[in-house]
Amino acid sequence: MSFLSQGALPHLISAYGYGAVAGIVAFESIGIPLPGESTVIAAAIVAGTTHRLDIRLVIAATAAGAILGDNVGFWIGREFGYRLVLRFGRYVRLSERRIKLGQYLFLRYGAEVVFFGRFVVLLRTFAAFLAGANCMRWRRFLVFNIAGGVMWAAIYGLGGYYLGKEIHRLAEPVAIALGAVAAIVITTALILVRRHEAVLEQKAEAALPGPLRPLKKKAPRLNGASRS
Repeated sequence: MSFLSQGALPHLISAYGYGAVAGIVAFESIGIPLPGESTVIAAAIVAGTTHRLDIRLVIAATAAGAILGDNVGFWIGREFGYRLVLRFGRYVRLSERRIKLGQYLFLRYGAEVVFFGRFVVLLRTFAAFLAGANCMRWRRFLVFNIAGGVMWAAIYGLGGYYLGKEIHRLAEPVAIALGAVAAIVITTALILVRRHEAVLEQKAEAALPGPLRPLKKKAPRLNGASRS
C-alpha cells in the first residue's frame, strides 16, 4: 500500500504516535496485509533518533496491538472459520476426516505455531485465525500469543532503537531466512502428514471421538488426555 510505504511511515508515526503503531500492528494481526514489522522498526528509529517517542512505550504499543489484533483474529476464526471450512472445504478436498485431523494437529502443535508465527510474515497474519478455526483453547492461545507478541515487540523495537536504519538491512535477510525455514518445515510436515495420514486420522478420532464439531468451550490439550 503506497500510503504506508516505508518513506511515509515515519511521518505517520510522528503525527499519530503510539496509536499508529498499535493500530497498524493490530490490523495486520487480524489478517489485513499491513507493514506491521516495518512500522515497529520505523517507530523505534524515531524514538532513537528524535526522542519524540519513548522506546518503552513503542514496545508496549507494539505488544498491545499484536495481542489485541491476534485475539480479534482468533475470535473471527472461532466464530466463522469452522463454518467456512465445512462449506467450502470440499472444493479443496477437505473431507470431515481431514478437517478433524487438522483440529487434532493444530491442538497438539498450535502453541508452537502461535508463538513462532509472530516472527514469520504469513503466519503472523493468519496464525490467530487458524488457531480459532481449529478450536485451540483460548487460554492456551493467549499464553503463547502474549509470549510471542512481547518477545517480537522487544526484539524489533530494541533492534530498531539501537541499530537505527541498519536494522532494515539486517531484518530483510533474517526475514528471508525465517521464511525459508518456515517453508521447509511446512513442506516437510505436509509430506509426513500425507505419508501417515491414515494413522494420524485414527489418532485424531481417538482424541476427538464422535461426530465432527467445533469445540467452542472446552478443547482438549492433546498431551495424552482424551476429550473431557
